[in-house]
Amino acid sequence: MAESLSEAKSRQVYLVLRDGILSSAIALGARLPNENDLARSHRVSRVTVRRALAELARERLIERRRSSGTRVIYQPASPPITADIAGVLANLTEMGERTASRLLSFDDVPGSGPVAAALDVAPGETMQRSVRLRTIKGMPFSYLTAHVPARIGATYSKQELATLPLLALLERSGVEIDRASQRISAVLATPTTARVLNVRVGSPLIELVRVVYDRGGRGVEHLHALYRPDRYNLEMELARLGKRDARTWAPVGGVRRRVNGKINARMSMKGEDSR
Repeated sequence: MAESLSEAKSRQVYLVLRDGILSSAIALGARLPNENDLARSHRVSRVTVRRALAELARERLIERRRSSGTRVIYQPASPPITADIAGVLANLTEMGERTASRLLSFDDVPGSGPVAAALDVAPGETMQRSVRLRTIKGMPFSYLTAHVPARIGATYSKQELATLPLLALLERSGVEIDRASQRISAVLATPTTARVLNVRVGSPLIELVRVVYDRGGRGVEHLHALYRPDRYNLEMELARLGKRDARTWAPVGGVRRRVNGKINARMSMKGEDSR
């Protein structure tokens, strides 16, 4: 039990430091505190810290030298993709131009659960399922599982799906896309997703579930997407509006603006945190 507890603490220190490095909160070239200082700040033993640092060194995030200490050597090969939260469909064309997609699987499955309900597919009725890996400069950053009703999936081939954006194929089939709803959360990498995205099992991933609707209000695509947080960011731009006694946050209007080459994302905020 003592060993398991020590391993859990080591994993916690590793994750905190790793997150700081990957998010650039701990910059390239920065020197980490020594083992004694890290142990005090994290309230763990030096052995626990040493294990965490060894794992970071194994992943080539830090370099440890007896004479000069521990410094960060991680440098992203390219800036992370930055997605527009509010314009869930508007940024897909640009993403398609900046990234590459590989079709991993393509098959028909019986409808069931929330996916079938979102697409208004009766239990047992066929849905088309496709799984893709999206990469940027050869590095994996998203694992995408899409379902569409069989009547729509029958309008294009596997070869077409392997080379063309799914939304483009939907619109070519005659679907008039009107809107989309999505939920963003976080999950841990399973053995399957960890292998495909080249991360450790249990690593945090951004989870996005999106349902695309046509003008008749029918669901035409259900997307379950998993993203590496070190290669995919979600940003928002908000303005403070309203009278003094009823101030609230609202999305910045107008066309999306670029700042330093990134797309500023916007979303509405509701509930207690909006004031």
